[in-house]
Amino acid sequence: MVKFSRELEAQLIPEWKDAFVNYRQLKKQVKKIKISLHPRLDSDAAAAGDEEIPSFGISIFDGFRALAAGFSSTSTRGHRDLSISEDDDSAEEVEPVQSREVEEKSFFNKLEKELEKVNKFYETKEREFCERGEALNKQLQILLDLKKILDEHYRRRQQRRCSSASQGAFLDRFNSSPISGPVSPFLLRSISTDIRVVVAADRTSQTDEPVSDSSTSPAISEEVISALERNGISFVGSARSKAKKGAKLKAATMRIDIPATTPGKTVSAITSMVWEDLVNGARKEGECGGDYISRRKIQCAEKMIRGAFVELYRGLGLLKNYSSLNMIAFTKILKKYDKVSKKQASSGYLKKVKRSHFVNSDKVVKLVDEVETIFIKYFASNDKKKAMKFLRPNQPKESHMITFFVGLFTGSFVTLFTVYAFLAHISGIFSSTFEPGYMETVYPVFSMFALLSLHIFLYGCNLFMWKSTRINHNFIFEFNPHKALNYRDVFLICTSFMTIVVGAMVIHLILRSSNFAPHLVDAIPGTLLVMFFGTLICPFNIFYRSTRYCFLRVIRNIIFSPFYKVLMVDFFMADQLTSQIPLLRYMEFTSCYFIASGFKIHPYETCTNNKSYKLLAYIISFLPYYYRAMQCARRYMEEGYDPNHLANAGKYISAMLAAAVRWKYAFDPTPMWLAFVIITSTFATFYQLYWDFVKDWGLLNLYSANLFLRDELILRNNSIYYVSLALNFVLRLAWIEAVLRLNLGPVENRLVDFSLASLEVIRRGHWNFYRLENEHLNNVGKFRAVKAVPLPFRDME
Repeated sequence: MVKFSRELEAQLIPEWKDAFVNYRQLKKQVKKIKISLHPRLDSDAAAAGDEEIPSFGISIFDGFRALAAGFSSTSTRGHRDLSISEDDDSAEEVEPVQSREVEEKSFFNKLEKELEKVNKFYETKEREFCERGEALNKQLQILLDLKKILDEHYRRRQQRRCSSASQGAFLDRFNSSPISGPVSPFLLRSISTDIRVVVAADRTSQTDEPVSDSSTSPAISEEVISALERNGISFVGSARSKAKKGAKLKAATMRIDIPATTPGKTVSAITSMVWEDLVNGARKEGECGGDYISRRKIQCAEKMIRGAFVELYRGLGLLKNYSSLNMIAFTKILKKYDKVSKKQASSGYLKKVKRSHFVNSDKVVKLVDEVETIFIKYFASNDKKKAMKFLRPNQPKESHMITFFVGLFTGSFVTLFTVYAFLAHISGIFSSTFEPGYMETVYPVFSMFALLSLHIFLYGCNLFMWKSTRINHNFIFEFNPHKALNYRDVFLICTSFMTIVVGAMVIHLILRSSNFAPHLVDAIPGTLLVMFFGTLICPFNIFYRSTRYCFLRVIRNIIFSPFYKVLMVDFFMADQLTSQIPLLRYMEFTSCYFIASGFKIHPYETCTNNKSYKLLAYIISFLPYYYRAMQCARRYMEEGYDPNHLANAGKYISAMLAAAVRWKYAFDPTPMWLAFVIITSTFATFYQLYWDFVKDWGLLNLYSANLFLRDELILRNNSIYYVSLALNFVLRLAWIEAVLRLNLGPVENRLVDFSLASLEVIRRGHWNFYRLENEHLNNVGKFRAVKAVPLPFRDME
């Protein structure tokens, strides 16, 4: 059975961690009370009197023990004679009682402070969620009114097309339709894809401008203003505000803020802003022409409101869980106190806890029911099952069949790898006399698959360790628990992947040794590559489609880093790419090799001696570091200009500089470039080590209770952290091999390059565990437990 303290730590929310009851501290206080109730050791020995001490035989150390015991008893008697008064018996009896009273008083004082802390935090969050719920209700009502008006107007536009050909031609010119009338209707303007709705409110003022379809427009305008006024949008100069008839035309302005989180929205924001500025510049002051609203913009606002409701529901669930966990914590700690003190003194205080606000308040429960009702009605077409898929996705069930297949594929992989090693030894492919084409062309292709499989395997190990240590990785990465992979799934993918790859290697080697047609034999690695790529983009719901598409979305976000909002999973995956630069080079060579073979060009010379190929390899070495630097720049702009993000970007820029110098040294091995390599690589290495240890792992805290570590550690054995520090330091020095320039043959060079690439992947998998451990404990990325989803409609006034 899992101890409650561990269960509590597993369900802690990093952002709210300090607001939970300090269960460990209260347990320590109960332990102090327990110790204060026990008599002293010397009084126990005195009470034993002439009780016979059992003998366990004679030892050569008995004389030393007797001498030490005599010295100890003499010094103790002298000390007690000086410190204890004449009524020493009463003093010995009173002292434990006084200590117990002090400890109990301290315990209840701390308990009171913890209860006050929990109540205060709960009230704050409850108020915040209730205000957010009211704002969302108001936003939803505005959206429903606008959709109703828009649907009605589109219906009337169809009627007007039959009666007015000229007006129909004008309307066809635009995708979005104007709502015309004596009042200026809506303008949904994209400014960072923000949409502004302008309603000119002087419907009673006289105007000489022509009005189209005057028979229908006043009703629409009346409905527009009524709908918006019900939701807090005021109108200046209107009849409702009892303005004078001669008042100038004024406008109440409302915006729909749609954040530019994607490249499409960013480009749309810029073009829309420029276009509107051009249009507004051509207008005269006070004119109200060319104001438009479109279904696409309303749909975007609807999607934002739906996401806000889902996030509100999720936040309410976290708050309910917060309340229940703290209630259980108080109950258990009071039961421990009763057990230690051997009395039922805590029952009164437990009643006080049950009467506290975080237990008694029903606002959160009512708000949860209200959100469910609204979501089912307006976003799920009254389909409760569909709504619950958004609001409460089910946890996946672990299947033992997956474990069976993992074992099956593991056995197959080991068998095939043994066969391959035996065939390789017989054919002598690793000897210098074997045909060099195998190591130069085929081996990089299979090395690419091997590195990818190794990374997947290490990710499975990470998932296993995170689950074992109760690190909530799904919450940190914002994965859907219903669709996220567990470690069994990852091991299944890894073992099946490697079984197919090694099987292809065996078949390729057998056919090559049997003198089959070279073009057919060399097609095996290409066929394998096409098969895996096709599986990755397969649109059918097979082979973990949600995970595959999530992976593709993350890769897309990384490639277009400056244009997408950076999430935890995005920069975590980009960090993985910085450790897979050899894999990216192997991918480049593989693509070049098979493309050149398709064009009947000699592939090996084309993909090794061509200047364009070398330049592309140089760029690929930079890309992962560039992506991470761009992500840091984006976070710097979005998160209040935190200088830590600029410092983090500097780490990747230093790595880019070191890689560039090493690349230059590979082509021009002069002493000057050797000096530059040592200087830049050493600086980049220590920069990265500092960031690994201090920022990413949170270690090397000089004031920590754990020497050179941090105060809170998940692993109990501190020596593991010291070994990890040393291991990460050693593996960061792999660049020294480029400086040494070992005189090896082509086969040995390939094996050394693959070994170094594998060590870097192992270092990254090792780094992953401590990075997420630190995030789980300290929320170093400053990510919110409940995302503040921006709401579309905002009153500019």
